[in-house]
Amino acid sequence: MKPMVDPRGGDIEDDASSTKQRSLLAIAGSLLAEISPIKLIIAWTLLMGLPALALGLVPVLLSIWLRIASRQAAIVYTGLAPLLFLAALGLIGWFGGRRAFRMLESSFWSLNSVAVQPLYALCRETLRHLTEHRLLSRSNAPPKTIARARAVTAAVAGLIVFALALGLALLVWPATRWVGTLADLAAPRQLALVAVANGVVLLSLYLAIAALIWGIADATMAQPRTFTAFRPAAPGAPRWRVAHLSDIHTVGERYGFRIESGRVGPRGNDKFAATLARLAAVHAAEPLDAILITGDMTDAGLSTEWAEFLDALEPYPELAALVTILPGNHDVNVVDRTNPARMDLPMSPNKRLRQLRTLSAMTQLQGERYHVVDRERRDLGDTLAAAMAARREPVEAFADRGSRRAGGAISELWATVFPLVQPPSRPDGLGILVLNSNAETHFSFTNALGMVSLEQARAMDAVKADYPDASWLIALHHHVVEYPQPAKALSERIGTALINGSWFMRWIGRFAGRAIVLHGHRHVDWIGESGGLPIISAPSPVMEGTNAVDSYFYIHTLHRADGTLTLARPERVVVPAPDQEAAAPSSLG
Repeated sequence: MKPMVDPRGGDIEDDASSTKQRSLLAIAGSLLAEISPIKLIIAWTLLMGLPALALGLVPVLLSIWLRIASRQAAIVYTGLAPLLFLAALGLIGWFGGRRAFRMLESSFWSLNSVAVQPLYALCRETLRHLTEHRLLSRSNAPPKTIARARAVTAAVAGLIVFALALGLALLVWPATRWVGTLADLAAPRQLALVAVANGVVLLSLYLAIAALIWGIADATMAQPRTFTAFRPAAPGAPRWRVAHLSDIHTVGERYGFRIESGRVGPRGNDKFAATLARLAAVHAAEPLDAILITGDMTDAGLSTEWAEFLDALEPYPELAALVTILPGNHDVNVVDRTNPARMDLPMSPNKRLRQLRTLSAMTQLQGERYHVVDRERRDLGDTLAAAMAARREPVEAFADRGSRRAGGAISELWATVFPLVQPPSRPDGLGILVLNSNAETHFSFTNALGMVSLEQARAMDAVKADYPDASWLIALHHHVVEYPQPAKALSERIGTALINGSWFMRWIGRFAGRAIVLHGHRHVDWIGESGGLPIISAPSPVMEGTNAVDSYFYIHTLHRADGTLTLARPERVVVPAPDQEAAAPSSLG
């Protein structure tokens, strides 16, 4: 007898976190009802409160140090306090100066990524969404008009944020104090309030100035346009065939649904299996040079999901030898795939475990082909496999026990291993730069935000200098620019953004003519260019549609034409729907 409600088809519980079944407003309502206030307070204190406090304390403590250093004779009556204070500063400078600087730098960028750049990005993308939606709805809107609208909205956004930030700084200014005395150290509560006020003013002034700079820079930069300069490869000329996949969202259950889609999306991993079978047939007919999967190999970074992903590749060793993967937000930033209100405390081992699983999978698939960048020598260092092997003891200890000390080693490894580099096989060949574009978030609701660190960008420059004649694939998960096409909702532009994407595009502009940027994240099929850099967004061969719907991916042919790395027209490869009977969707929902 057929069950009244077939459990293989799921039910409403599978749609709890689905942005395609529920609005973000509804999910936010659930979040507010279920979030842990204690966790929220602790996380806010560690991620924002303490960095703001540290930033605000710097001028006060510096003034105290200068006072002590310049007036030693006048403050002898205070006893041992100045000597102890000076001794403490000396010890910090001698033993922990570099670490202290990195801590301050990390605190600054944490505040920058959480509270500063998103405000400007929010204002800019809101204005762009409102103007572009109207322009792009007209079939005759010329690209120049759209580009001009993008430039104007960036400038207006910069002015708006400048005015708001400056107003906040003026409002808080009366509570600030920039010069301190030793007596202030005896009143830590009052000093903390002053430090917070100082931090707010410093951040507000920084935001005001930065917003003006960002607005002007975004207004004057080359705006993205659809790529039309496809050129066929000349007969006999070097070329590279690259299969570009993204957003596989492997689940750990045979009948599992994805976070984003719930019951309106694929069930289980049949679509990925069908994709691999199709990819193997393409490779057998005409060999590929690389298979790039730009993030979100898993749905929530769970061990069972990684096991399913790697097991799916196991029957295809010829494909696995070509596969390059990189971290997506679902691999490292999703705290709980069933509950968007769940959050990790910064000291929790859970996020480090997700990062470790990602690194382990990358090591298994590409560890011998990719190198880390030696930050001291500014050139290629060990392979990823060697870098992981050198840390075998803390890696295994953390995986087994989740110890905090071992977790520090994982955190350091994660921060320094990117960009990973597959060097070209010859000086004028094609190399691959793999970036981590995930922001440091600990909250499922904000898991999709992205940010590329300055450290990664500088390492890219070092690699470019080592191979001046090479061409590059620059691969990351997040989209570097918002596409000049209508978005379904403003939330897509805000909640999934690479918050420093405009800055990153300007930084990598020096690769123009020698690089192509490839990404995933949005499941959108688009090929464009900005400032001479082609940008390729991969559709997901899994996510859009149920198992009963065909999907597709692209094979890109890259070659050099007149000394420039360019693209031939891509080959669209259709993945037939898996078995209809096994994949039939539920009649519910």
